[in-house]
Amino acid sequence: MRVECENCHKIFNIPDERLPKADRISFPCPVCKGDITLKLESNASSSSGSGHHTAPKPGEEDQLRGAELKAKILRAVSDLPAMPQTVMKAREIMDSPTSSFKDLAQVLESDQAITARVLKLANSSYYGMGGKVASVQQAGVILGQKTLGELVTVAGASSLLGDSLKGYDLEPGDLWRHSLGVAFGSRIVAQKKNSHLAVDAFTAGLLHDSGKLILDPYVFEHRERFREYLTDGQQDFLSAEKQILGFDHAEIASEVCKSWEIPINLTTAIKYHHNPSRAQDSDLAYIVHVADIIAMMTGLGLGMDGMTYQMDPKAMEVTGIKSKDMSHIMAEVFESVQKMD
Repeated sequence: MRVECENCHKIFNIPDERLPKADRISFPCPVCKGDITLKLESNASSSSGSGHHTAPKPGEEDQLRGAELKAKILRAVSDLPAMPQTVMKAREIMDSPTSSFKDLAQVLESDQAITARVLKLANSSYYGMGGKVASVQQAGVILGQKTLGELVTVAGASSLLGDSLKGYDLEPGDLWRHSLGVAFGSRIVAQKKNSHLAVDAFTAGLLHDSGKLILDPYVFEHRERFREYLTDGQQDFLSAEKQILGFDHAEIASEVCKSWEIPINLTTAIKYHHNPSRAQDSDLAYIVHVADIIAMMTGLGLGMDGMTYQMDPKAMEVTGIKSKDMSHIMAEVFESVQKMD
């Protein structure tokens, strides 16, 4: 029987023949001395009448524990800070054909924190304004409504993605820089594939790893099991999350984005950004997938999961990206993130 101590998470394998004939046993953990309690299921009532005790099938204990953990993780989605209402309202205004810069500026300027972030970003070297933008309305006039919409989305996400994630070995700002890299990369790839997808691609790229915010404490809690699972180098981190936690970070990210009222085509791309072939012919999923690989290749925000993922065999064909394009896109992505910081 495979046994894990709930206190120190050390895993032991106990031969079935050494298990006593009892419904429940308790014994001290050899490592931390904490109590380990096992519920055993007797075969006395079975047709064999052998009186032996049957251990759970391989993985059965993990599945039971995983079901409870999965429910707990789903509940945690509602505990994540909401995307600022100012950002949500601003997106509604920008989606309206009758809206004006004045309408948008009035909404944004009612939120000082968002306004400050928008102006800081507008004056970054990436946009080349050199400190000339003094108001949201001015930013809209100079940069255009599409770029202002991008700034609003970035400003809303920056406060959520900037913290350290111990489970994924990400230092403060690592997830933010990686997310920016994927956002820029997604836009570049989308412009080559279908320019109409560029805006959505940027947003999907920016939020693609938001599920890590939810899963991080659980990954940290089970970090030894993750290391053991990944020891042979044959599995990626996504399958480790699925096996150990019952959910992977891409699935949780799609749930998070639903709670933020992100459009369904974006949440689908986010959910399948590691497995775009499962997204029912979503070009956006392939775009974010390629951009994610590119951002990893630049070294932006590599954590514990790092380079454990592989590119989908169809990704280059679907997006139209050639091998010769990769180094140029990598350089552009890296430079864009550096200028935005």
